Amino acid sequence: MFDRLEDLLRRYEEIMNELNEPSVTADQERFRALMKEQSDLTPLVESYREYKKAKQDEQDSLSMLEEEKDEEMRELLKEEHAEARQRIGELEEKLKLLLLPKDPNDEKSVVVEIRAGAGGDEAALFAAEMYRLYVKYAEGRRWKVETVGADEIGIGGMKEVSFMINGKGAYSRLKYESGVHRVQRVPETESGGRIHTSTVTVAVMPEAEEVDVVIDEKDVRIDVMRASGNGGQCVNTTDSAVRLTHYPTGIVVYSQTEKSQLQNKAKAYALLRAKLYDMEQQKAHDAEAQLRRSQIGTGDRSEKIRTYNFPQGRVTDHRIKLTLYRIDDIMNGDIDELLDSLIAADQAAKLTRMNEN
Repeated sequence: MFDRLEDLLRRYEEIMNELNEPSVTADQERFRALMKEQSDLTPLVESYREYKKAKQDEQDSLSMLEEEKDEEMRELLKEEHAEARQRIGELEEKLKLLLLPKDPNDEKSVVVEIRAGAGGDEAALFAAEMYRLYVKYAEGRRWKVETVGADEIGIGGMKEVSFMINGKGAYSRLKYESGVHRVQRVPETESGGRIHTSTVTVAVMPEAEEVDVVIDEKDVRIDVMRASGNGGQCVNTTDSAVRLTHYPTGIVVYSQTEKSQLQNKAKAYALLRAKLYDMEQQKAHDAEAQLRRSQIGTGDRSEKIRTYNFPQGRVTDHRIKLTLYRIDDIMNGDIDELLDSLIAADQAAKLTRMNEN
């Protein structure tokens, strides 16, 4: 580990020297790449420098302790030595986390799809509530939300909805939301007061740039049509909605939320790219089955990950066996406690695997 840290420290110093060279500052592409690498390495380098200082402090206090005769001074030196050792332990754990392999998609924005599963209208109503949950969470983080398409039902539910959340690091937080979400409650239409169980499926995909996925236009059929559902301001009166069919995979995507056909086409292509990129990611994950099993929240889309029990006011995440009794806050987008716990569990699993290797 420390050989690796020394290598990274040397690389950091090389980057800092390069950034001061006029030839590098003149080459904007090279300059940006170095700035990003420097930014990525900074937390690791700062922690490693802290670690080295703590190690030096430990050695210094130990040397002085061997020579010091005054008992009061010896007690102070013992305290300094103990504090340095504690700091060393904390920094070692922090450095291990910082050295864990980074998910290359973590900094990306996301495309989210929510589909109503078992439960009919009640599942569609819960799908709409999940959509609002993620919109509120995104707004709380000052991320921008753009709806791509929605299949709404008359009572305020959604059979399915797809949307983009644009914000740095959105994927690093929301990737743990992929899977089956189960709701248990008494539907408003239920006269007998019986609790029903319904499900929705959430898919969170990293946004894919054109360089990530190249789509041959000959592989795509483009259909334009009049938008359906709630509209206004020309949305339902012009042929602005766009449907793309990708022949090689059979994927069909649809965008209708913009007034302009051109804008809907751009959104549909963004959604298609994300789906194709996600398919490639899934294949890569399947090829690394053991690694995938050791991670939290990157499992199968059919995996039941969370239950929302309204009568008991609880939300349970089955992957980490965490239950929180504040369902109203969570449905209003306050999911950081859930996500932080999932991230911590994921890091712990990766650390365990790293230590075993």
